[in-house]
Amino acid sequence: MKANIHPKYEEVTVHCACGNEFKTRSTKPEIRLSLCNECHPFFTGKQKFVDTAGRIEKFQKRFNLAEGAGTAQVVKARKAPSKKQAQSAAIQEEKRLKASRRAPKKQDDAPAAAAAEK
Repeated sequence: MKANIHPKYEEVTVHCACGNEFKTRSTKPEIRLSLCNECHPFFTGKQKFVDTAGRIEKFQKRFNLAEGAGTAQVVKARKAPSKKQAQSAAIQEEKRLKASRRAPKKQDDAPAAAAAEK
C-alpha cells in the first residue's frame, strides 16, 4: 500500500440514541446512531406488523395458517392457470357444449316424457 493516501482506521465509540455505547473500528472519528441492536424492534422482540390492506390475513389464508398458531402445516397454494391453459380449457368446454347439443336424445326419456304429457 502506498503511504499517506489511505484514511486512518482507528478504534471509535458508537453512540446510540437509546444510550447504548460500543466500540468498533472505522475511518470516521465518531458514529452516532438512532437505532442499534439493543433498541431495534426486530432484535428486542417488540416488532409490530403494520397490516396494509389485509396482507397478513391474506397470507394466513393462502397457507392455511391459524391466528396465533405456533406451528402450522404449509399447504401449497394453487398456481393460477396460464393464459394458454385458460384458452385450452375454454376451447374444450366449447367442444363439450357443441357435442351435447348434437347428441340425440336418449330413448329411455321418451316414455317418461309421454307419461308426463297425459
